[in-house]
This record gives sequence, structure tokens and C-alpha cells, in this order.
Amino acid sequence: MRSANPALSDKVFADLAFDPSTRMTLQGTVIRSGILLTLVVLAAIYPWNLYFTTKDASLVYPFLIGGSIGGLIVALITIFKPTWAPISAPIYALLEGLSIGALSAIIQGQFPDVQIVAQAAGLTFATFAGLLLAYTSGLIKPTENFKLGIVAATAGIFLVYMVSFGLSFFGIGVPYLHSSGPIGIGISVFICIIAALNLVLDFDFIENGVDQGAPKYMEWYAGFGLLVTLIWLYVEFLRLLVKLNSRR
Repeated sequence: MRSANPALSDKVFADLAFDPSTRMTLQGTVIRSGILLTLVVLAAIYPWNLYFTTKDASLVYPFLIGGSIGGLIVALITIFKPTWAPISAPIYALLEGLSIGALSAIIQGQFPDVQIVAQAAGLTFATFAGLLLAYTSGLIKPTENFKLGIVAATAGIFLVYMVSFGLSFFGIGVPYLHSSGPIGIGISVFICIIAALNLVLDFDFIENGVDQGAPKYMEWYAGFGLLVTLIWLYVEFLRLLVKLNSRR
């Protein structure tokens, strides 16, 4: 079993001491995932309302930056300490909610005549539902080659983003990555596809965890990993929609 999501990788199940009386279940994972997603939405409400009440982006930038950095730190802690997931995963969800709420508000403010945030959210959940149906029906099977391809593509995207982030300090941009031209849009579509296909690997991780009788705290960890992918997919859909609407 392999996942491009670093939170949901093979080694997570290595050396776990399973307790037959407290095993990971599919129902428990669904409930925990729902709780985490709810925390994201609740946390996002405050910076969203703050922005549209004041129309001052400077007031929500601290939530965007602080939530992103804090979420990254907590995510790394969770990845290296899966047993802390029952506590760290909700904290991650709250921090990311603040960041996502601020980002969404700022972008929506730039396109007041387009329900761009609602469209991104709709595309995210429609993609999730579609791929879940395809996975459960057996239409998409995460073979080893499929997993290797998604892992490689995800790693490549991550590397490009890191290079772009580093070059931004010197005023240099990666060609086409942020442009709204045909190539830039094509790049965003490709990244959205890769992000979406990571959901298939996440579903596979959860199924294997249940089948192997992973300990109960892995329900929180699996929910955390799924949330990481959903947030990435939502942000990529936002980026794509921004590019498309910038051409009008």
C-alpha cells in the first residue's frame, strides 16, 4: 500500500501494536473525518465574516499566514507522531480553517460578481463523491503502478511549488505556473487531477487500515490525511477558477 499523501504512507502501519478490542473501523473514520471537516468550516467563518464586515484584507492576512504556518507545523507533528492525532488533528483542522477562511474571503472579494468560493467547494465535494463512488464500485483500482505514478507526480508538484516559493523571495517566478494563459490553465488542470487522484490513495489507505485492524487512534490520523488532500484540492480549484475568471 502506498500513498502520495505523506500523512498516509505505508510506514504508518509499521510496528503498530494492535489491540483487538480497540480497532480502527470505517464508521469511526467517517465520523472523525466529518468532525474535522466541521471544525474547518466553523473556524473559517470568523475570518470570512471579518473580511466582509470590514472590507479590510489586512485584518485577515494574519489568519491566512498564521493558520498556514501553524497548520504546517501541526501537520508535521501529526505525521511523525500518529498517536497524537486525536489531539493534533482537530488543532490542524482549526488552524487550516482560519487560513482557508481568510484565503477564500480575499479571493471572493476580488471577484464579487462570481460565486467563486461556492464553485470551488462544489467542485471539491463533487470530485470527492465521484471518486469515492468509482473506488467503491471498483471502477478505479489503485494498482501499484497507479500509486507509483501519483506519488511521483505529487512529489514533482511539491518540488515545483517549493522552488517557486524560494524564487519568490528574489522576485523570480516559475514560468506559466501562476499565469492565466492557456498553458497556465493547463498546468492548474493537471494539478487538480493529481490532487483528486490522491483521494483514491487515501481511500485505499483507510480500507487497508480497517482490514489490518489498526488501532483506534488511526481513525483520527486517517481523517487528518484525508483532510490534507481535500484542502489541497479545494485550494487548487480556487487557483484554477481565479485563472479562468481573470481572462474575462
